[in-house]
Amino acid sequence: MYTPDRPFYSLNQYYRECFGGKVYKLSLNGGMTCPNRDGTIDNRGCIFCSAGGSGDFASTAMVYSDRLHRNIPDIPAQLEQARARVSAKIGVKDFAGYIAYFQAYTNTYADVTYLEQLFLQVILQEDILGLSVGTRPDCLEPEKIALLSRLNRIKPVFVELGLQTMHEDSARFIRRGYPLSVFEDTVNRLKDAGLSVVVHVILGLPGESKEDMLATCRYLGRLGVDGIKLQLLHILDGTDLAELYKRNFSENNNNFSIMSLDEYASLVVSIIEQLPPGMVIHRITGDGPKRILLAPLWSGDKKKVLNTIMKEFVMQNTWQGKKYGN
Repeated sequence: MYTPDRPFYSLNQYYRECFGGKVYKLSLNGGMTCPNRDGTIDNRGCIFCSAGGSGDFASTAMVYSDRLHRNIPDIPAQLEQARARVSAKIGVKDFAGYIAYFQAYTNTYADVTYLEQLFLQVILQEDILGLSVGTRPDCLEPEKIALLSRLNRIKPVFVELGLQTMHEDSARFIRRGYPLSVFEDTVNRLKDAGLSVVVHVILGLPGESKEDMLATCRYLGRLGVDGIKLQLLHILDGTDLAELYKRNFSENNNNFSIMSLDEYASLVVSIIEQLPPGMVIHRITGDGPKRILLAPLWSGDKKKVLNTIMKEFVMQNTWQGKKYGN
């Protein structure tokens, strides 16, 4: 039942249904890189990706391994850091536990033995309710999906895939590094293995129209993924996208437009009303590190962004799924 203060199926609501209370994510760094950074596909990363590889808020504690001759994640220290980071938010009354989120870079881009040891360290912790793994669809070979499926029998496992867009021209522009067919195949294999699939979409990619963005989200609704993260395009200093943005700005070129807050709120509402009612909406905005955020600056006020989107639902008298299937 959707109401003005709850017009979509939020992650908070989903977690409460699953775990009986408030759940917080602990952002971790698995010590991996990405085929888009190590030269396998490219060495520059995606055009929008910062030095942290989407893990700018992840814990970073590492320890040297004599066996591997390199630094590896210090998982106990990372968990302690992450718990401390969210401790001020926790209300004892309805706190249920944590989801451990391997966020930085590509978190299945390693040997299966390493991944199993890494993930087991976390999932067996008493206050960890489940595991969320951010990765790429071209880094999920059968043996890795089999591992995640085994872990899913211990506690819930959520696989987060960075699609960003269904449009191949945009994918080439952002240097995503894989075609849509690879994404579809991986989603089908993950679902066959009984795993929950969450997909990241970036709204506002250069050259994409509102209809292009709506088409990507409708496509995911038809594909039957379990959850979606709607992420506003952030221009972060130090990225190739930032250089393009600065060049266009200095030349007064209108090819690189940035949405206003009102435009973004309207777009998000239009997307959500066309998504299946049972799809979990994991995110409707995003946090760009303010120290390197170039645009849009209004995105730094997350509370205002969320309030504007909720008001837009009321103004349009709409809700998730209202136009699904149209």
